[in-house]
Amino acid sequence: MRARRTPGPVVVMGVSASGKSTVGALLAERLGVPFVDADDVHPPANVAKMRSGVPLDDADRGPWLDQVGAVLAGAADDGVVVACSALRRTYRERLLALAPATRFVHLDLSEAELARRAGSRVGHFMPPSLLASQLATLERLAPGEPGIVVDADGRADHVVDLVAAALEADPSS
Repeated sequence: MRARRTPGPVVVMGVSASGKSTVGALLAERLGVPFVDADDVHPPANVAKMRSGVPLDDADRGPWLDQVGAVLAGAADDGVVVACSALRRTYRERLLALAPATRFVHLDLSEAELARRAGSRVGHFMPPSLLASQLATLERLAPGEPGIVVDADGRADHVVDLVAAALEADPSS
């Protein structure tokens, strides 16, 4: 089912295990636009670092964010949904500098639910032990940032319904 108008670039953001990839893929399908998981554009050194339980620092994230920004900028007219943690405001500002039309969808969940989800994932390079560092790094969307916060503590299809309705209701969110 294709939306009537292209939403432009959308970043589904949040900490590990918040459902970014699942919700992002379903949202992209709903909107009729491509989906990109930013995890897939991490340099191998970043993946190795996280797999070993070491959190990334800003020096690690910089080149990766530039790659994500290039994906967003390349789809500014046609639309794309990217699953990307985008935990700090400075990271989101970096993405916006490359793709100013980007809107963010923050998937918000309780720490207990995030821990449950992280603990039940199999085969993901991000170990549950890094959840605390992600929560410590997270800066919620601030007033003036282009985006919405969505309660993601429910079925993915319901979360996608909420997101799609919010994007349709306020194309400038």
